[in-house]
Amino acid sequence: MPKITVPPLPVSCLLGMIKPSGPTSMSLLNDMQPLLSKSRLFEQPPVGAPKRKKKRSKKVGDVKVGQGGTLDPLADGILVLGVGKGTKKLTEFLDCTKEYYTTCLLGCETDSYDSEGARVRLAPWKHVTKEKVVEALKKFRGEIKQTPPIFSALKMDGKPLYEYARNGIPLPRPIEPRTVTVHSLELVEWKGSAHSFSWPEKALNEDQKKAMEAAIRGVDKTATIEDDPESTVQDEKPIAFVIKMKVSGGTYVRSLVHDLAHALGSAGHVVTLTRSRQGRFVLNSTEDGDRTCIPWLVFEKALTDPGAADEDGWTEWEREVLQHMEVI
Repeated sequence: MPKITVPPLPVSCLLGMIKPSGPTSMSLLNDMQPLLSKSRLFEQPPVGAPKRKKKRSKKVGDVKVGQGGTLDPLADGILVLGVGKGTKKLTEFLDCTKEYYTTCLLGCETDSYDSEGARVRLAPWKHVTKEKVVEALKKFRGEIKQTPPIFSALKMDGKPLYEYARNGIPLPRPIEPRTVTVHSLELVEWKGSAHSFSWPEKALNEDQKKAMEAAIRGVDKTATIEDDPESTVQDEKPIAFVIKMKVSGGTYVRSLVHDLAHALGSAGHVVTLTRSRQGRFVLNSTEDGDRTCIPWLVFEKALTDPGAADEDGWTEWEREVLQHMEVI
């Protein structure tokens, strides 16, 4: 087993973890914190320090841990973590360049703009071709304006947008578009109908649709939410395709997919989302200075069985951290 260079202990660091699809980002940090707190890599509480309460929150724990930009439960990929003084460096990863791969499924719009949400409306999709997608992508490169989803936690006059939509409260003014930069955007895989994805079974009922319409009509008097009659008959799998994008901080990937589907004369939502780059932390190194990351499985395994230590006293997960961390 090769020797690992160990910096002066204890360390503060930045670290990239590869999050799986499913759990929340915060739940993984909470799971990791006891593991990090027991390691001699990181600062330990002083002798005689009062015991912590058993219940943990993001502010409780012997070792301070934070994240530089969360990922939705649906998403997988790079999650930059800060340990100790590394938490003070995390703000740079909120506005850094990020890269994503995402799969768009056409024909169905959802309230959350992804497959975790409920169906809002169905729209035609059979007219969409690979060539039309390639052409439509041109409109979304460079500096663009994006409007966040109405079903989001973004607040207007102190109230989350989703409360307006759920309760039928007219929006007091239009949702303010945000300026973002799409450095690159390309179609990387045309799946057509050869895939296993399907529209969500959950759908907004008529009362919920009317409430959403009422909220939107606060700024658009003609807004309606209606299914295209022909699209309600599912005789074959709707079209899906994968796009790759490199974008500025603050870019809503779900909104880009939503707007792209509209530009194609259809509706669409995100069914897979992978963050492949967050600043210099990456899934696959392609540039000088890139840092690869540790799969969550390494930490998950250590939580149940840390394994035997090597001749220097380091367990498998600690060796992974030593190999991948950026010391602060």
